[in-house]
Amino acid sequence: VPRATITTLAGFRPLAHGEDVSPILISGASGTLGRAFATICRERNLACRVLDRAAMDIADSGSVARAIAQWKPWAIVNASGYCRIDDAESDVERCFRENAIGPATLAAQCAAAGIRLLTFSSDQVFDGRGHRAWVESDAPAPLNVYGRSKAQGECDVLALLPQAMVVRTSAFFGPWDAHNFVHHALAALARGEPFRAATDVRVSPTYVPDLVHVCLDLLIDGESGVWHLVNDGDVSWHELAARAAELAG
Repeated sequence: VPRATITTLAGFRPLAHGEDVSPILISGASGTLGRAFATICRERNLACRVLDRAAMDIADSGSVARAIAQWKPWAIVNASGYCRIDDAESDVERCFRENAIGPATLAAQCAAAGIRLLTFSSDQVFDGRGHRAWVESDAPAPLNVYGRSKAQGECDVLALLPQAMVVRTSAFFGPWDAHNFVHHALAALARGEPFRAATDVRVSPTYVPDLVHVCLDLLIDGESGVWHLVNDGDVSWHELAARAAELAG
């Protein structure tokens, strides 16, 4: 997805110095998406508050209600979640708490407060057995605990808050953290070490700044439902590593 044109709506304008406006609340202060949303909201002059678990535990309804009462946001972006796909197989309770119970709790509190919600899902809700790109109307068929937790979160969020926006994305990487596949590949190769990557799994790599810009555009535009947001094309993990290495010299 190329960066969308930024739409200016009634009520959205540059902030005056010191002006007190309703912010976007962003969970996941220490995560890749949380930091990216904070950075790009500042670039776009959108008021935001980035909260860690101590400030808002997304799976605790009281904690979420208190954060909403304190900050009076117009929207919440859930940029937190359990993301260790392999570890999830033996950490089922925690995975479902963060990826299903947490988003559903946010949805219930957003519905009660009359505010918008954006939360993230994954390509892992599908089984990978198709021969074309997945579209939003395809039925989820997850093969692992992580995928099941994301699929459950999607279902619960939209049941509680049909106006919510659920974004499925894939293999994201960006410039502001070291916790992504591209960084690990380039770091290993720069040290002169071999780097192993699968040739039999295809993904749609997603550049985090592109993803965040488009998500903010859609959130401001009042969009809802399930969206697939990735950059154009698909590659194997091996092809992605090789392409990154070539571009990085």
